[in-house]
Amino acid sequence: MLFCPKCHGILTPKKSGRNIKMVCTCGFTSKKKENMVIKEKMDLGKRIEVIDKKIETLPKTKEKCPKCSNEEAYWWIVQTRSADEAATRFFKCTKCSHTWREYK
Repeated sequence: MLFCPKCHGILTPKKSGRNIKMVCTCGFTSKKKENMVIKEKMDLGKRIEVIDKKIETLPKTKEKCPKCSNEEAYWWIVQTRSADEAATRFFKCTKCSHTWREYK
């Protein structure tokens, strides 16, 4: 890996005819003509598996679901009314995904 003498950034290869020069984003170009080979490897044999899975990052609490009676739910708070009134707490069942709210 080569670094720019001006800004100390990483120099990247750029083709200039048959030769390859090393250039930087600051505008520096090396005067040396480097004899190097640029290769890019792609492995087309491997497949990327896409998984359709919901990952919940919300906190959990012990709250009974009114739909399925499950004892655990995700929760979050939203200020749905004016600022001088209490916030609304929402719940989402960890089992059936039913969502309900609680006013305080």
